[in-house]
Amino acid sequence: MSLHTDLSRRRFIGQACSAVGATGMLSALAQLRMIGALAADANPSGYKALVCLFLYGGNDSNNLLVPTDTTNYQLYATDRTVLALPQANLLPISPKTYSDGRTWGLHPSLVEVQQLFSQGKLALLANTGTLVQPVTLAQYNSGTVALPPQLFSHSDQQVQWQSSVPDQLFTTGWGGRLADIVNSLNSNPKISMSVSVAGENSFQVGNTVAQFAVNPSGATVLSGTSGSTLATARYAAQQTILNQQEQNLFEAAFGGMTSSSIADSQLLNSILATAPALTTTFPTTSIAGQLKMIARMIGVAPQLGLTRQVFFASAGGFDLHSDQLGAHATLFTQLSQALNAFSSATAELGVQNQVTTFTASDFSRTFNTNGTNDGTAGSDHGWGSHHMILGGAVKGGDVYGQVPLLELGGPQDTGRGRWIPTTSVDEYSATLANWFGVSASNLPVVLPNIGRFATSNLGFMG
Repeated sequence: MSLHTDLSRRRFIGQACSAVGATGMLSALAQLRMIGALAADANPSGYKALVCLFLYGGNDSNNLLVPTDTTNYQLYATDRTVLALPQANLLPISPKTYSDGRTWGLHPSLVEVQQLFSQGKLALLANTGTLVQPVTLAQYNSGTVALPPQLFSHSDQQVQWQSSVPDQLFTTGWGGRLADIVNSLNSNPKISMSVSVAGENSFQVGNTVAQFAVNPSGATVLSGTSGSTLATARYAAQQTILNQQEQNLFEAAFGGMTSSSIADSQLLNSILATAPALTTTFPTTSIAGQLKMIARMIGVAPQLGLTRQVFFASAGGFDLHSDQLGAHATLFTQLSQALNAFSSATAELGVQNQVTTFTASDFSRTFNTNGTNDGTAGSDHGWGSHHMILGGAVKGGDVYGQVPLLELGGPQDTGRGRWIPTTSVDEYSATLANWFGVSASNLPVVLPNIGRFATSNLGFMG
């Protein structure tokens, strides 16, 4: 029996790749090349989940955390010009221990983030970015220290953030390497521990653990394979093709991965369909929908045989070269409300201390505008940026790292307020990996460059 014309071989492959992720297929082929998983660390310490929330486009963190004392606010306002937020609108915060003589406020749209911070559930990490090794402004200007290639390129910096290996060609992401290390803690996994609600990404590419793609409604399924006699016959024909005995290596890998994906999707959707509904109300936004799906999957982790899960979600629209203030306020409102709902959902599920969510982004934005000084002003690509870490295990209510002097020509300014990061992505990631259960001996496997930096634990996790 031949397949119907609207389900050609090419379209079938495309749909299958969409369901499992192209990187998942490559990971399966890596297994066939006998690249084995590293031994997981002992002592699983119960359930834990790590949620990477990537802000695509480069979030302007200069307006996430703003000085509120008169002297430093004036420095900020003078150099930011029309991008400066009104001092009276900033939401005040009182860090528990961070003190450098300045006082601080959050963007006025981060109402829920301010509450989470004051409740000790959320921390801020200042001036973090991709680094090959520590670098001073003098070294940057003289070119005597290696820098991450293509510093202000979206695609390059996204991959470098997600791989944490900026000085080598991309092969795997640090979330994928993390999953490879701890996967054996999942005693009887029914689906992959590595789940993306935002499509294919570099963060979750591993050697042995394949990322599994879902959407805010559930697992992705192949269309046109149920609901009618023709669809049933089409599905049977697909299974016959996938199970053919005389296949070359690639066909066998593809067939096995696709069959597994179909079975995993059906299993996950059936488990989700019978799970108790969350009572937490999530906003009807893209990022909230993604986090709601993650919360639902956390809720059914026991049925899936998982004690460790790594998730990837994302929000786009942060590449604001024009009309920045209004668009950024909307994005921050959506982000703040979604994080608050997710925090409530983890509390509802009783796992708030076992789930840690952290933000990442290409880079921050330039401190000054891109030359426009009216209501249409935007900014350009920057470097070091501030980030949020949320969860019951987070030592919240505090700022970690070092906030740069927010002044053009300051000691971390490479030009236009592109701050040299004082904390590396490696140190940020290592702190999270440490909490997740990766031992000191295995940490260099997850983060090969961690030995170049001052610490592998920034102290923001309990």
